[in-house]
Amino acid sequence: MKSKNLLLGVAVLAAGFASCKSEEEKRMERSVEVYTTYVDSIGNVAEADARANWAAIEAEYERRNSEAEAALATMENRAEAEKRLAENRARYEELRAKYAVQEATSDNASGDRATSLRSAFFGSQMGSDMNFDWVNKDNILKVYNDFYNEFDENKDNYSREDFDEIKAMYEALDARKNTVEKEGLSSSDNRKIAELKLKFAPKFKWNRMGAKADENEDAKK
Repeated sequence: MKSKNLLLGVAVLAAGFASCKSEEEKRMERSVEVYTTYVDSIGNVAEADARANWAAIEAEYERRNSEAEAALATMENRAEAEKRLAENRARYEELRAKYAVQEATSDNASGDRATSLRSAFFGSQMGSDMNFDWVNKDNILKVYNDFYNEFDENKDNYSREDFDEIKAMYEALDARKNTVEKEGLSSSDNRKIAELKLKFAPKFKWNRMGAKADENEDAKK
């Protein structure tokens, strides 16, 4: 009950910030606004409560993040919205590092698994430093398509740590896309990428939540 009340309180606070934008034509902008104010709201939660209820907070964050991503994909003038999302993702990751309970894993095992995932999603082009300079306007659609297909084929086999790594890779690819758009990405390829992102977001969210639930159940046993 405490978890539900806490989550409701954070959600209400976030919604309150966005209530001033009630016009239908600003629906997409409101999705971004609600996302950013939700992240701000998390920072106002007492530390002990945030730690104890982090799973619920994170699930709600993922929902709002997916909605903001979907809205962003259909915006014509989205430079400012992209900047706000990037800033708040960074803020959220700071909070997550502070509050989320992280399972201890060895550096070698974690590094080997991350390398394996990067190779599976991006092939031999991807180095250990997550450098995406090799992604350009001519191949970025294929990169997104390969990424989506790899995830869709193996989504039931990833651990919670795998999902964290996949999320980091996906956000890094999105950041590269912002640069590629300025280098002449075609409207056709951009629309196809947006379609892939819309398919990916709910699948990622659902399967990531399932992986966390499975690990919690295993921990109880």
